[in-house]
Amino acid sequence: MLLLTDLGARLKEARLAKGLSLDDLQEVTKIQKRYLVGIEEGNYSIMPGSFYVRAFIKQYAEAVGLDPEEVLANYQKDVPGAQQEEVAQAYTQNTRRRRITPRSSNKILEMMPMIIAALFIVVIIVFSWYLYQQKAANKLPPEEGETQTPVQMDNNKGIADNKDKDSEEEAEKPEEQEKEEEPVEEVTTQVVTQTAINGEDVMFEVTGTTELKIRTEVAENSSWIAFRNAQGTDNLGKEYFQGEIAEYDATADGYVRIRLGRNAFVKVYVNDELVTSTSDSVIQNYIIQLAQQ
Repeated sequence: MLLLTDLGARLKEARLAKGLSLDDLQEVTKIQKRYLVGIEEGNYSIMPGSFYVRAFIKQYAEAVGLDPEEVLANYQKDVPGAQQEEVAQAYTQNTRRRRITPRSSNKILEMMPMIIAALFIVVIIVFSWYLYQQKAANKLPPEEGETQTPVQMDNNKGIADNKDKDSEEEAEKPEEQEKEEEPVEEVTTQVVTQTAINGEDVMFEVTGTTELKIRTEVAENSSWIAFRNAQGTDNLGKEYFQGEIAEYDATADGYVRIRLGRNAFVKVYVNDELVTSTSDSVIQNYIIQLAQQ
């Protein structure tokens, strides 16, 4: 069994002082309970990465009333650094690019003279064929028995053709006038309206559209979002943290519920239109639904 680190003991002490259980803390922070236990016991090997360790510790500290930055500064020895892992990944990616890129470039350079020569040959063949066709057409003699007869213009026929043409134009004019008189369809514009605030719940109604496509962006590492069902209990997918973009098409349901942690650093778009609320709550539930047609 792992022993509590100084950081884990400090966080657990603050949690118990707040009267929060691990289940309560999981609901507030949206961090899985096994990760919360790992933070208290200093078992960071179960975490998805060093970046998430620091992010989860900051959320834990904030939820129990501690200053996240002060906690990280005071217990640096207990927190793994994220910089080394990121530098190692960047070095590995750059090394792979250096190994792959020269080979591709060398192959293209080696083949370039052959490609140019092939194109040059094709151009010569096409141009020669064109000249041959022109020369053959100019030397082609008229067939025996063929005589060129002058074309006589029938003035009467020309007058009749002009009259028929005028009649057709006059017949087409009413159709063109009918097309011009057709009413222009009105273009409806989407409108997202905040209809009510009930505690953490903020209700929105969307009119002027039949689509309900949601996109969210998390801009700060202690913020998060999660899609939820109508009862607000089950997640429709994983949680999303800093730098992550989530997209969800709720058109078929005409309804979506989104839970936001530190909503000031989370952006929610409805059909590419940014939606904000007037609520001051740190944690909010955006309840967005299409208006009844």
